[in-house]
Amino acid sequence: MAGDWSAESGYQAGLELGERQGVTAVFAANDHMALGLLRAFHELGVRVPQDVSVVGFDDIPEAGYLIPPLTTVRPDHGEVGRRSVEVLLRLLDGQDADDVPCVVPTLVRRASTAAAPN
Repeated sequence: MAGDWSAESGYQAGLELGERQGVTAVFAANDHMALGLLRAFHELGVRVPQDVSVVGFDDIPEAGYLIPPLTTVRPDHGEVGRRSVEVLLRLLDGQDADDVPCVVPTLVRRASTAAAPN
């Protein structure tokens, strides 16, 4: 589903998704869109996380103060940059870089996610 990174587009997506059967989780492209989703779900009576889990991306400062507090991905751009430079330098030096971890743990678990309902 397309959006434009705004809370309004998240809200519009939430209105549509909230009417669909079988939706148990939504990963929003950013926290602002997730904020809009939360509002739409609230208005439709869709309970987060009991009915649908919501995850955002960015970990904006307000994410922990939403109702419910938003589970989100906090990108560590500095660590990704450091690892990328390390790989590049090794490759330029003719070395193997397969041992450089490429996964940077970033999930910030809060109250907007739960196990899928039965």
